[in-house]
Amino acid sequence: MAERPEDLNLPNAVITRIIKEALPDGVNVSKEARRAISQAASVFVLYATSCANNFAMKAKRKTLNAGDVLAAMEEMEFERFLEPLREALEVYKKGKKEVSEQKRKDKEKKADSENDKSREEEEEEEEERMEEEPEAENDAEEEEEDEVEN
Repeated sequence: MAERPEDLNLPNAVITRIIKEALPDGVNVSKEARRAISQAASVFVLYATSCANNFAMKAKRKTLNAGDVLAAMEEMEFERFLEPLREALEVYKKGKKEVSEQKRKDKEKKADSENDKSREEEEEEEEERMEEEPEAENDAEEEEEDEVEN
């Protein structure tokens, strides 16, 4: 757990970026206002997490899931956030699925290229053996001829 209350605050860079994205260009926000927004956001996140944790505990789970967070939002009477959260969750899942599919395809391509390389190496080795065999046969024939002559 956090040793100091400040440890529970969200990173200032993140808060500043969110504020800049939410406000029109040219609007300045004082340091005190940023600190107040940061503390309010931290309290909101902690409260939402606590509510979501209650849903997980009722289900006898230790891990929070998206359903717990959505149920917490409804319990906290933030229904207007439910639809945007569901949409963001779907986008996240879709992106995650695309990434895993891409990784799988890359892995298959890598395996195929490794198989192709090993096939090429085997073919090269076979060609080398085929080239060496006639030489060995010629050497053996020459030895036989030498023995016959002696």
